[in-house]
Amino acid sequence: MLVVVLALLAALSNASSSVLQRRAAAEEPEGGAGLRQAARWLGRVLLRPHWVAGAGLLALSTVLQAAALGMGSLALVQPLMVAELLFTLVVGSVVFHRRPDRGIWLAFAALAAGLAMFLTSVAPAAGRSTASAGLWTVVAAVVLGLVAALVAAARAVRGAPRAALLGLASAILFALTAALLKEVTGRFPDGLGALLASWPPYATAAAGAVAFLLLQSAFRAGTLAASQPALTLGDALTSVVLGWALFGEQITLGVRVVPAVVGVVLMGVGAAGLARAPSVSGSWDTAARHPGTDSVRPVP
Repeated sequence: MLVVVLALLAALSNASSSVLQRRAAAEEPEGGAGLRQAARWLGRVLLRPHWVAGAGLLALSTVLQAAALGMGSLALVQPLMVAELLFTLVVGSVVFHRRPDRGIWLAFAALAAGLAMFLTSVAPAAGRSTASAGLWTVVAAVVLGLVAALVAAARAVRGAPRAALLGLASAILFALTAALLKEVTGRFPDGLGALLASWPPYATAAAGAVAFLLLQSAFRAGTLAASQPALTLGDALTSVVLGWALFGEQITLGVRVVPAVVGVVLMGVGAAGLARAPSVSGSWDTAARHPGTDSVRPVP
Protein backbone atom coordinates (compact mmCIF):
# COMPACT_ATOMS: atom_id res chain seq x y z
CA MET A 1 0.00 0.00 0.00
CA LEU A 2 2.86 2.40 0.79
CA VAL A 3 4.36 1.79 -2.68
CA VAL A 4 1.02 2.77 -4.25
CA VAL A 5 0.79 5.98 -2.21
CA LEU A 6 4.39 6.97 -2.97
CA ALA A 7 3.98 6.30 -6.71
CA LEU A 8 0.74 8.32 -6.92
CA LEU A 9 2.30 11.20 -4.99
CA ALA A 10 5.28 11.07 -7.36
CA ALA A 11 2.88 11.19 -10.34
CA LEU A 12 1.05 14.21 -8.87
CA SER A 13 4.32 15.99 -8.13
CA ASN A 14 5.66 15.24 -11.61
CA ALA A 15 2.46 16.47 -13.28
CA SER A 16 2.51 19.68 -11.24
CA SER A 17 6.16 20.19 -12.15
CA SER A 18 5.40 19.79 -15.87
CA VAL A 19 2.51 22.26 -15.72
CA LEU A 20 4.49 24.92 -13.83
CA GLN A 21 7.55 24.59 -16.05
CA ARG A 22 5.37 24.71 -19.17
CA ARG A 23 3.78 27.88 -17.75
CA ALA A 24 7.24 29.43 -17.36
CA ALA A 25 8.15 28.37 -20.92
CA ALA A 26 4.91 29.84 -22.30
CA GLU A 27 5.61 33.16 -20.56
CA GLU A 28 9.03 33.54 -22.19
CA PRO A 29 9.34 34.55 -25.89
CA GLU A 30 11.20 31.92 -27.95
CA GLY A 31 13.94 34.26 -29.15
CA GLY A 32 14.84 32.35 -32.32
CA ALA A 33 16.46 29.03 -33.16
CA GLY A 34 19.99 27.81 -32.51
CA LEU A 35 21.95 26.58 -29.52
CA ARG A 36 22.95 30.07 -28.29
CA GLN A 37 19.38 31.37 -28.44
CA ALA A 38 18.10 28.23 -26.69
CA ALA A 39 20.68 28.68 -23.92
CA ARG A 40 19.68 32.32 -23.45
CA TRP A 41 16.01 31.32 -23.40
CA LEU A 42 16.68 28.67 -20.77
CA GLY A 43 18.67 31.15 -18.68
CA ARG A 44 15.70 33.52 -18.61
CA VAL A 45 13.21 30.75 -17.88
CA LEU A 46 15.27 29.52 -14.92
CA LEU A 47 14.62 32.82 -13.15
CA ARG A 48 10.83 32.64 -13.39
CA PRO A 49 8.99 31.71 -10.14
CA HIS A 50 6.83 29.11 -11.90
CA TRP A 51 9.94 27.33 -13.16
CA VAL A 52 11.63 27.38 -9.73
CA ALA A 53 8.52 25.90 -8.10
CA GLY A 54 8.32 23.28 -10.85
CA ALA A 55 11.98 22.34 -10.36
CA GLY A 56 11.36 21.84 -6.64
CA LEU A 57 8.40 19.56 -7.38
CA LEU A 58 10.49 17.60 -9.89
CA ALA A 59 13.11 17.00 -7.21
CA LEU A 60 10.38 15.90 -4.81
CA SER A 61 8.98 13.55 -7.46
CA THR A 62 12.43 11.99 -7.90
CA VAL A 63 12.71 11.32 -4.16
CA LEU A 64 9.21 9.83 -4.01
CA GLN A 65 9.84 7.65 -7.06
CA ALA A 66 13.16 6.45 -5.67
CA ALA A 67 11.44 5.48 -2.41
CA ALA A 68 8.74 3.60 -4.33
CA LEU A 69 11.32 1.81 -6.51
CA GLY A 70 13.25 0.84 -3.40
CA MET A 71 10.23 -1.13 -2.19
CA GLY A 72 8.71 -2.31 -5.48
CA SER A 73 9.63 -3.30 -9.03
CA LEU A 74 9.69 -1.01 -12.05
CA ALA A 75 6.62 -2.85 -13.37
CA LEU A 76 4.67 -2.14 -10.17
CA VAL A 77 5.59 1.54 -9.85
CA GLN A 78 5.38 2.66 -13.49
CA PRO A 79 1.72 1.65 -14.15
CA LEU A 80 0.74 3.85 -11.21
CA MET A 81 2.72 6.75 -12.66
CA VAL A 82 0.34 6.93 -15.65
CA ALA A 83 -2.03 8.85 -13.35
CA GLU A 84 0.29 11.74 -14.21
CA LEU A 85 -1.64 12.20 -17.47
CA LEU A 86 -4.89 13.03 -15.70
CA PHE A 87 -3.14 14.99 -12.94
CA THR A 88 -1.61 17.14 -15.69
CA LEU A 89 -5.03 18.15 -16.98
CA VAL A 90 -6.42 18.88 -13.51
CA VAL A 91 -3.42 20.93 -12.35
CA GLY A 92 -3.13 22.62 -15.76
CA SER A 93 -6.74 23.73 -15.63
CA VAL A 94 -6.04 25.44 -12.29
CA VAL A 95 -2.71 27.03 -13.27
CA PHE A 96 -3.83 28.30 -16.69
CA HIS A 97 -7.41 29.11 -15.63
CA ARG A 98 -8.65 27.30 -18.71
CA ARG A 99 -10.23 23.93 -19.20
CA PRO A 100 -8.98 21.66 -22.01
CA ASP A 101 -11.61 20.75 -24.58
CA ARG A 102 -13.62 17.55 -24.19
CA GLY A 103 -11.55 15.71 -26.79
CA ILE A 104 -8.37 16.19 -24.76
CA TRP A 105 -10.00 14.85 -21.60
CA LEU A 106 -11.31 11.76 -23.41
CA ALA A 107 -8.00 11.13 -25.20
CA PHE A 108 -5.94 11.46 -22.02
CA ALA A 109 -8.37 9.19 -20.13
CA ALA A 110 -8.15 6.53 -22.88
CA LEU A 111 -4.35 6.74 -22.90
CA ALA A 112 -4.11 6.46 -19.11
CA ALA A 113 -6.61 3.60 -18.87
CA GLY A 114 -5.07 1.73 -21.79
CA LEU A 115 -1.53 2.06 -20.53
CA ALA A 116 -2.49 1.05 -16.99
CA MET A 117 -4.39 -1.99 -18.33
CA PHE A 118 -1.50 -2.99 -20.57
CA LEU A 119 1.20 -2.61 -17.92
CA THR A 120 -0.88 -4.34 -15.26
CA SER A 121 -1.50 -7.28 -17.62
CA VAL A 122 2.14 -7.71 -18.58
CA ALA A 123 3.46 -6.90 -15.09
CA PRO A 124 6.70 -8.90 -14.81
CA ALA A 125 7.62 -10.96 -11.79
CA ALA A 126 10.06 -9.32 -9.39
CA GLY A 127 13.65 -9.80 -10.50
CA ARG A 128 17.11 -8.85 -9.29
CA SER A 129 17.79 -5.64 -7.39
CA THR A 130 20.99 -4.89 -9.36
CA ALA A 131 22.46 -5.64 -12.81
CA SER A 132 26.00 -6.33 -14.03
CA ALA A 133 28.20 -3.52 -15.38
CA GLY A 134 28.45 -5.28 -18.75
CA LEU A 135 24.68 -5.43 -19.11
CA TRP A 136 24.39 -1.78 -18.15
CA THR A 137 26.93 -0.85 -20.85
CA VAL A 138 24.93 -2.55 -23.61
CA VAL A 139 21.59 -1.14 -22.44
CA ALA A 140 22.98 2.37 -22.03
CA ALA A 141 24.44 2.30 -25.56
CA VAL A 142 21.08 1.26 -27.05
CA VAL A 143 19.14 3.85 -25.04
CA LEU A 144 21.50 6.71 -25.85
CA GLY A 145 21.48 5.78 -29.55
CA LEU A 146 17.67 5.84 -29.58
CA VAL A 147 17.57 9.19 -27.78
CA ALA A 148 20.07 10.67 -30.24
CA ALA A 149 17.92 9.49 -33.17
CA LEU A 150 14.78 11.06 -31.66
CA VAL A 151 16.56 14.37 -31.04
CA ALA A 152 17.85 14.39 -34.63
CA ALA A 153 14.32 13.73 -35.93
CA ALA A 154 12.93 16.52 -33.73
CA ARG A 155 15.30 19.05 -35.28
CA ALA A 156 13.63 18.49 -38.66
CA VAL A 157 10.10 19.40 -37.51
CA ARG A 158 8.33 22.14 -35.56
CA GLY A 159 5.37 22.55 -33.23
CA ALA A 160 3.47 19.57 -31.81
CA PRO A 161 5.55 16.86 -33.61
CA ARG A 162 8.76 18.35 -32.23
CA ALA A 163 7.31 18.56 -28.72
CA ALA A 164 6.20 14.93 -28.93
CA LEU A 165 9.57 13.67 -30.19
CA LEU A 166 11.50 15.60 -27.54
CA GLY A 167 9.01 14.45 -24.90
CA LEU A 168 9.60 10.84 -25.96
CA ALA A 169 13.39 11.28 -25.90
CA SER A 170 13.11 12.79 -22.42
CA ALA A 171 10.82 9.94 -21.34
CA ILE A 172 13.31 7.27 -22.39
CA LEU A 173 16.07 8.99 -20.44
CA PHE A 174 13.79 9.42 -17.41
CA ALA A 175 13.07 5.67 -17.58
CA LEU A 176 16.81 5.02 -17.67
CA THR A 177 17.17 7.34 -14.68
CA ALA A 178 14.48 5.36 -12.82
CA ALA A 179 16.33 2.11 -13.60
CA LEU A 180 19.56 3.64 -12.35
CA LEU A 181 17.76 4.76 -9.17
CA LYS A 182 16.70 1.16 -8.66
CA GLU A 183 20.34 0.10 -9.09
CA VAL A 184 21.35 2.69 -6.49
CA THR A 185 18.73 1.51 -3.96
CA GLY A 186 19.77 -2.09 -4.63
CA ARG A 187 23.32 -1.22 -3.54
CA PHE A 188 22.28 0.41 -0.26
CA PRO A 189 23.10 -2.78 1.74
CA ASP A 190 26.77 -2.39 0.67
CA GLY A 191 27.04 0.79 2.71
CA LEU A 192 27.23 4.49 1.86
CA GLY A 193 30.99 4.48 1.28
CA ALA A 194 30.83 1.66 -1.25
CA LEU A 195 27.86 3.29 -2.96
CA LEU A 196 29.61 6.64 -3.37
CA ALA A 197 32.70 4.87 -4.71
CA SER A 198 30.63 3.18 -7.46
CA TRP A 199 29.35 4.59 -10.77
CA PRO A 200 25.51 4.35 -10.45
CA PRO A 201 24.88 7.54 -8.40
CA TYR A 202 26.83 9.66 -10.89
CA ALA A 203 25.29 7.98 -13.93
CA THR A 204 21.87 8.62 -12.39
CA ALA A 205 22.65 12.33 -11.97
CA ALA A 206 23.98 12.61 -15.54
CA ALA A 207 21.02 10.81 -17.13
CA GLY A 208 18.56 12.84 -15.06
CA ALA A 209 20.24 16.12 -16.05
CA VAL A 210 20.10 15.37 -19.79
CA ALA A 211 16.49 14.16 -19.48
CA PHE A 212 15.66 17.39 -17.69
CA LEU A 213 17.18 19.54 -20.45
CA LEU A 214 15.30 17.61 -23.13
CA LEU A 215 12.09 18.11 -21.16
CA GLN A 216 12.64 21.88 -21.13
CA SER A 217 13.12 21.76 -24.91
CA ALA A 218 9.84 19.86 -25.26
CA PHE A 219 8.03 22.50 -23.19
CA ARG A 220 9.53 25.19 -25.40
CA ALA A 221 8.51 23.41 -28.62
CA GLY A 222 4.79 22.89 -28.00
CA THR A 223 1.85 22.35 -25.70
CA LEU A 224 1.50 19.86 -22.85
CA ALA A 225 -1.14 18.04 -24.89
CA ALA A 226 1.60 17.25 -27.42
CA SER A 227 4.47 16.40 -25.08
CA GLN A 228 2.91 14.88 -21.94
CA PRO A 229 1.40 11.69 -23.46
CA ALA A 230 4.72 10.89 -25.16
CA LEU A 231 6.51 11.63 -21.89
CA THR A 232 4.28 9.46 -19.70
CA LEU A 233 3.71 6.57 -22.12
CA GLY A 234 7.35 6.47 -23.20
CA ASP A 235 8.57 6.44 -19.61
CA ALA A 236 6.24 3.64 -18.53
CA LEU A 237 6.76 1.36 -21.53
CA THR A 238 10.53 1.86 -21.57
CA SER A 239 10.63 1.04 -17.86
CA VAL A 240 8.99 -2.34 -18.50
CA VAL A 241 11.60 -3.13 -21.15
CA LEU A 242 14.46 -2.00 -18.90
CA GLY A 243 13.07 -4.01 -16.01
CA TRP A 244 13.12 -7.12 -18.19
CA ALA A 245 16.52 -6.42 -19.78
CA LEU A 246 18.41 -5.34 -16.65
CA PHE A 247 16.72 -6.92 -13.65
CA GLY A 248 15.18 -10.06 -15.12
CA GLU A 249 11.56 -9.05 -14.47
CA GLN A 250 10.00 -11.79 -16.61
CA ILE A 251 6.73 -11.17 -18.47
CA THR A 252 4.18 -14.02 -18.46
CA LEU A 253 0.94 -13.04 -20.16
CA GLY A 254 -1.15 -16.23 -20.39
CA VAL A 255 -4.87 -15.43 -20.10
CA ARG A 256 -3.96 -11.79 -19.44
CA VAL A 257 -3.19 -11.29 -23.13
CA VAL A 258 -6.80 -10.13 -23.69
CA PRO A 259 -6.70 -7.12 -21.34
CA ALA A 260 -3.20 -6.35 -22.67
CA VAL A 261 -4.59 -6.17 -26.23
CA VAL A 262 -7.53 -4.07 -25.04
CA GLY A 263 -5.04 -1.73 -23.39
CA VAL A 264 -3.11 -1.36 -26.65
CA VAL A 265 -6.36 -0.58 -28.51
CA LEU A 266 -7.31 2.05 -25.93
CA MET A 267 -3.89 3.67 -26.27
CA GLY A 268 -4.37 3.74 -30.05
CA VAL A 269 -7.79 5.34 -29.70
CA GLY A 270 -6.42 7.90 -27.26
CA ALA A 271 -3.48 8.72 -29.51
CA ALA A 272 -5.77 9.13 -32.55
CA GLY A 273 -8.15 11.35 -30.57
CA LEU A 274 -5.27 13.43 -29.31
CA ALA A 275 -3.94 13.95 -32.84
CA ARG A 276 -7.32 15.38 -33.90
CA ALA A 277 -7.94 17.50 -30.78
CA PRO A 278 -7.69 21.30 -31.28
CA SER A 279 -5.81 21.74 -28.00
CA VAL A 280 -2.71 19.96 -29.31
CA SER A 281 -1.89 23.02 -31.39
CA GLY A 282 -4.14 25.37 -29.44
CA SER A 283 -3.58 27.67 -26.50
CA TRP A 284 -5.15 26.20 -23.36
CA ASP A 285 -1.71 25.99 -21.73
CA THR A 286 -0.15 29.19 -23.06
CA ALA A 287 0.16 32.60 -21.46
CA ALA A 288 -1.63 35.46 -23.14
CA ARG A 289 0.41 38.46 -24.28
CA HIS A 290 -0.35 42.10 -24.83
CA PRO A 291 -0.83 42.78 -28.55
CA GLY A 292 2.37 43.92 -30.26
CA THR A 293 4.59 43.19 -27.24
CA ASP A 294 6.46 40.37 -25.57
CA SER A 295 5.05 41.21 -22.14
CA VAL A 296 2.92 38.60 -20.47
CA ARG A 297 -0.42 39.35 -18.92
CA PRO A 298 -2.26 36.98 -16.60
CA VAL A 299 -4.26 34.24 -18.27
CA PRO A 300 -7.97 35.12 -17.95
